[in-house]
Amino acid sequence: MSIPFVNPETTICAPATAEGGALSLIRVSGPQALSIVSSIVDKDLTLQQPNTIRFMRARDGEELIDEVLVSIFKAPASYTGEDMCEVSCHGSTYIVQKLLEVLVKNGCIMANPGEFTQRAFLNGKMDLSQAEAVADIIAASSKVAHDIAIKQLRGQLSNSLSELRSQLLKLTSLLELELDFSDHEDLEFADRDQLKQLAEEINLHISQLTESFRLGNAIKNGIPVAIIGKTNVGKSTILNRLLHDERAIVSDVHGTTRDTIEDTVQLNGVLFRIIDTAGLRETSDTVEQIGIERTYQAIHKATIVLWVIDQEPDAIERQEITSLTEDKELIIVRNKIDQSASTTSQNYIPISAKTGKNFEKLELAIYERAGISLIPEGSVIITNARHYEALQGAQQAIQKALQGIRSNLPGDLLAENLRETLHFLAEIVGEISSQDILNNIFKNFCVGK
Repeated sequence: MSIPFVNPETTICAPATAEGGALSLIRVSGPQALSIVSSIVDKDLTLQQPNTIRFMRARDGEELIDEVLVSIFKAPASYTGEDMCEVSCHGSTYIVQKLLEVLVKNGCIMANPGEFTQRAFLNGKMDLSQAEAVADIIAASSKVAHDIAIKQLRGQLSNSLSELRSQLLKLTSLLELELDFSDHEDLEFADRDQLKQLAEEINLHISQLTESFRLGNAIKNGIPVAIIGKTNVGKSTILNRLLHDERAIVSDVHGTTRDTIEDTVQLNGVLFRIIDTAGLRETSDTVEQIGIERTYQAIHKATIVLWVIDQEPDAIERQEITSLTEDKELIIVRNKIDQSASTTSQNYIPISAKTGKNFEKLELAIYERAGISLIPEGSVIITNARHYEALQGAQQAIQKALQGIRSNLPGDLLAENLRETLHFLAEIVGEISSQDILNNIFKNFCVGK
């Protein structure tokens, strides 16, 4: 779906709430917003004070449609930066559709997905990274994802990038000043040692932002946790208890789980994707072999792996699991302690999935291994793939500049690398953005936002 260029001369309307509720909200924004809404209610909104709410009756000619509350905002002090109204009405599908029909009849056009936020961006009410944070807030399915999106909306990422860009602009300006005096070969406005130090600091900052994407993406989409182990060690029972639901079939028959089973759960405000897998064993069953292959795929994709055992593993099994999970957060879970003697080993968490004993320790271990509690206060976490790609481009450019400084390249080549770094950073906040980029971002918004 392609979104056309926003025409600032048009006035748009759209429902901002889903169908089925007791109340609905219709948004109207644009140069004629106040006059168009005035034409369907019994008061002249252009004479009302901004940032107020008025009780009114909405009509289509002489026909009463509904009794409504109208919130009035005047440019530039509104979400979009334009004149804007929000009409709160009863949630009847008929009422909402009738109001939209009358608004369109009186001069509005229906808004495209994300067009209200797109107008806010185009009118300078927020930069592009903040606009994307609006969608992230709506989509947030956990407290941590919500908190990160709120910080981005409030400008945490924008401020961090602004500081970087300010430093880069200073360096680039000094290097380009040297070009104006190119006939003086020994003249340097930018001290190369200071230039190298500052470029290294910028490179480190960009690297930290880039590296945060792995965690940020996992937080946004749910941190994947794979439950693995031999058949019949209690993996499915652990899944069910973590989810507080009978999600997987539990049986004493070996090889019951022949495919991955996945669902989500929140632990301490963090979303986890729990993946039950087929038991690892030698088998001639073709279907079970496919399930075991998917177990290996689940391990590859997981951030955290729960290795479930019900007895001490032999050296070969331990070596195999250690090799499979060498780049993962591995938690060894000793299940069925209700059926065996207790142990004090520090290498694993003893639990009973059947009775729930020590399950709070397992949940705490999963949360701690996610690394959320280790994030320093005020850290910027990247959750957006577009930002990540731009940061990768910026990192490559600043590293070229560093190599050039170490190789004593002339200032014009160094300045080009710094300008390239600035270009990628500007893409994130939308100072440089094509219509294709804007289309791709805002088409994923819900209508009315």
